[in-house]
Amino acid sequence: MSSSFKISSSLWDKVHHFASFPQTGVSLQQMVRFGQNPSQGTLLRASQFLLEELPVRLAHRAKELDELPHNLSNMPSIQKVKNWYAQSFEELINFSPVPLSSDLRTALNQGDISLPESTPNPSFDEDAYFRSGDGNGYANGITSKRGRLRIPIDKRYYARATNTEWPPEVYDYNKRFTKTLEAIKRRHDPTVTTVAQGVLEWKQHQKARDIGLDVQAWLDRFYMSRIGIRFLIGQHVALNILSPHSDYVGIICTRANVHDIVHEAIENARFVCEEHYGMFKGPPVQLICPSDLHFAYVPGHLSHICFELLKNSLRAVVERYGHEKEDAIPPIKVIVVEGKEDITIKISDEGGGIARSAIPLIWTYMYTTMEGQHIDQDFQASDFNAPMAGFGYGLPLSRLYARYFGGDLRLISMDGFGTDVYIHLNRLSSSREPLP
Repeated sequence: MSSSFKISSSLWDKVHHFASFPQTGVSLQQMVRFGQNPSQGTLLRASQFLLEELPVRLAHRAKELDELPHNLSNMPSIQKVKNWYAQSFEELINFSPVPLSSDLRTALNQGDISLPESTPNPSFDEDAYFRSGDGNGYANGITSKRGRLRIPIDKRYYARATNTEWPPEVYDYNKRFTKTLEAIKRRHDPTVTTVAQGVLEWKQHQKARDIGLDVQAWLDRFYMSRIGIRFLIGQHVALNILSPHSDYVGIICTRANVHDIVHEAIENARFVCEEHYGMFKGPPVQLICPSDLHFAYVPGHLSHICFELLKNSLRAVVERYGHEKEDAIPPIKVIVVEGKEDITIKISDEGGGIARSAIPLIWTYMYTTMEGQHIDQDFQASDFNAPMAGFGYGLPLSRLYARYFGGDLRLISMDGFGTDVYIHLNRLSSSREPLP
């Protein structure tokens, strides 16, 4: 990871140019349809799509990082993240294209078939959510506020192209591009914690106790965009390097077993709790879930959400009842049900609840009930590899992950008793990404 990267004026001109284009949202359905039995030609087509799409997304974020309110852009950690985005942007726009003969170009453009149409994300009022953005286009060729039209995703991202003998240059190109994406993904691993450090620097510099609504809204947009960029990169890398699996298309599991994912999150969260409090046996957790409940989803996203919420519940009950009284702690209950539109997971604890006046604060970044708030400068963990309770990002980030494909996260608390958290997952999988 280069710390000496400097953004030249010519590179900034290119960043601003690319940031004037809209982004293109995709849905889980579209990604699954694309990724089934991909040929080298299909993977090449996907590489070409990402070489168009990722620089646009990175440019939007780099430009925004440079224009933050209240002097936030000048904080050292924010500058560091801006440089990462600009460096990744430069690597992608300078990636050398693969030479193709006219016959191969024809083969690549044959066999286009329509992807299922994406639908608006039900978790967002898109007009309100993106009002402060630069304009967005979606999978059906919608224009941006600046009037720039982008070609519909099914004409740019999908090609059957299965019966063609692809030359070694195409194999080499797909391999080199995958390695470039892996390096970019590694560079951005500590983005969440580095931005959090930047906000702490700003709070100390401004002598501010809390962050304002404008900074909160920016963090929502920034982290939602990060989820999307990492999803596209992770999906493409997985399609190129993982062996075919009947239930997986890249990192998407077409038959994700909800029971198994939630059970694993429970065990992981209990282990972290036992380690943190020095307990022989963590608080009990009851799981009520059909063992055969399957749907198409990214298991990593669901695992992270459940793990974060269970950590909160475990901490609440341990701190209310004491870690010495392991047998006296009432169980946390996890109930999973399938509806017509959603799969809903309810996590209920008797950890004393949250005061009504504090409810709005729990969705605020940097809000934590833990004493002391410091992030190690060398902390390289990605979004969810945090300790038992960290720097107040667990709930707001979990809600963004739930909303990314059309779900949501809601919390109801009974002060003096406990808290119920509801994870709503959109089982129809046609909702496109929200693109700030």
